[in-house]
Amino acid sequence: MKILRLALCQINSTVGDLEGNLEKILDFTYKAKNQGAKIVVFPELSLTGYMPEDLLFYPSFIKKTKETLQLIVEKVEDFVLILGMPLKEEDLYNSAVIIADKKIIDKYHKIYLPNYSVFDEMRYFKSGKRTPVYDYDGVLFGLNICEDIFHSTLPSPVQAYKGAEIIINISASPFYKGKFDKKLRMLSTRAYDMGVYIAYLNAVGGQDEMVFDGRSLLISPSGEVVATGKAFEEDLIIVDIDLEEVTRVRMREPKIRWEQDFVRETELISIPLKRKEGETFSLSLNRDIKKLSEEEEIFSALSLGLRDYVKKNGFKKVCLGLSGGIDSSFVALVAVEAIGRENVVGVFMPSRYTSSESREDVFELVKNLGIELIEISIDEIFEEYLNCLSKVFKGLKEDVTEENIQSRIRGNILMALSNKYGWLVITTGNKSELAVGYATLYGDMAGGFSVIKDLYKTEVYKVAKWASKGRIPERVFIKPPSAELRPNQTDQDSLPPYDLLDKVLYLHIEKCMGERDIVSYEIDRDTIKKVLRMVKKAEFKRRQAPPGVKISPVALGKDWRFPITNEYTWEA
Repeated sequence: MKILRLALCQINSTVGDLEGNLEKILDFTYKAKNQGAKIVVFPELSLTGYMPEDLLFYPSFIKKTKETLQLIVEKVEDFVLILGMPLKEEDLYNSAVIIADKKIIDKYHKIYLPNYSVFDEMRYFKSGKRTPVYDYDGVLFGLNICEDIFHSTLPSPVQAYKGAEIIINISASPFYKGKFDKKLRMLSTRAYDMGVYIAYLNAVGGQDEMVFDGRSLLISPSGEVVATGKAFEEDLIIVDIDLEEVTRVRMREPKIRWEQDFVRETELISIPLKRKEGETFSLSLNRDIKKLSEEEEIFSALSLGLRDYVKKNGFKKVCLGLSGGIDSSFVALVAVEAIGRENVVGVFMPSRYTSSESREDVFELVKNLGIELIEISIDEIFEEYLNCLSKVFKGLKEDVTEENIQSRIRGNILMALSNKYGWLVITTGNKSELAVGYATLYGDMAGGFSVIKDLYKTEVYKVAKWASKGRIPERVFIKPPSAELRPNQTDQDSLPPYDLLDKVLYLHIEKCMGERDIVSYEIDRDTIKKVLRMVKKAEFKRRQAPPGVKISPVALGKDWRFPITNEYTWEA
């Protein structure tokens, strides 16, 4: 048998932490080498972390990255190492460096630079033009980077038709719900069509709004999953590849014979390194894929996103306002999962409008989660505000102004605790509220990280129900949502029912539909008009919202770029 042992190092890099990333790369390399791996692979931009953004404009950053690379080169002897990093030549490239025998053998430059959604790679990088194939002692492999594998013409098919038995793709592909299944179908189809193994290595970890879910894959020439990496965790995936399977599949299904006649000129680069003779492997290291439910995917992404934001930004603890509602209860649960109950502080700030049920639910939640609770009444402060403003407001009715004052008092208290103790304030607003502006600037929007920013209200209920396991009081799931800023207030005083609201928002935000299109879904036109007006009017608020975990194809952050000053209307 013709066997190759491959190591896919699914690591969590930190943007800009060259020393820390170097240490992790060397540690994984050492472990992979000790397990007999002959090709050791790291994700896209793993040396710098993805995405360095405007750090790439600084020559000192590029220089330090190149110096760090040299420290790795010196450690690579009797195996091949593939590493993702930015590389400056005549221009700046998103590159994969191939290292062997203490030398840089070649540098592959990413061809397709994504410039949509959260991606902005054309701002920084030049596109590569080469599609080389590498010969490692009789093993032929192609190499490309993330977006490259999503295209059906270049570079993978060219590399396969030139004889590559394995296509190695290094990625930093951010998570959103449902994406993994689409990606798996695509990779399986690519592998089957080309009659090659595809080794897809994805990064893992949180970076600002993005979460990388790992779940690296080895797909066989028959399109079957041979092995997969862990979801939302670092992992060292050691796989034994039976390269004779490529020959068997291609002989039985010789569909690439014809394409080989039309392949464009492709370099064949020899790696001057021999694999040890007589090495045999058991093929027993491969692992089955684990299927996650949508709720588990989302909860894992939220937890990882919060954990890495806290850790990578140097915080020890978080605090959040607890109201007794579903949003704050669920965010507290995520925080406990992410960083441990001892690092989560709940702050209960009752007012004259806070119900006894809300108080009971807060205290039951805190007991169930085992977190610290601070209680600070806002009534005296609120009364001072009313007295202070009584003259200038004389003759005017109470309205949303007085409601927002209460929210801003709570925001001030949370920020004071943050300043005094160094805690990160995490906000509890959801996508439905943020979309229509049902949130108070410098009030409940005040904070450093917005955990459920990309979950519609209906999704919050769904995922919270899955994750609760009795920890969130049952009444929280059934009582009408309320900000409790005036007597007998409910969210539906100002908003359509959340199931209806979320449907309109989904069609507008994620499907790019206006009023005329949404009406065809048998939704009342007046409701649609109201919601779309609210979305448009709230853009200035969204620009000032803290970052939060992206879990949908279109999050209200980098994905959503509308002008604040905007006279376009969505009427039919």
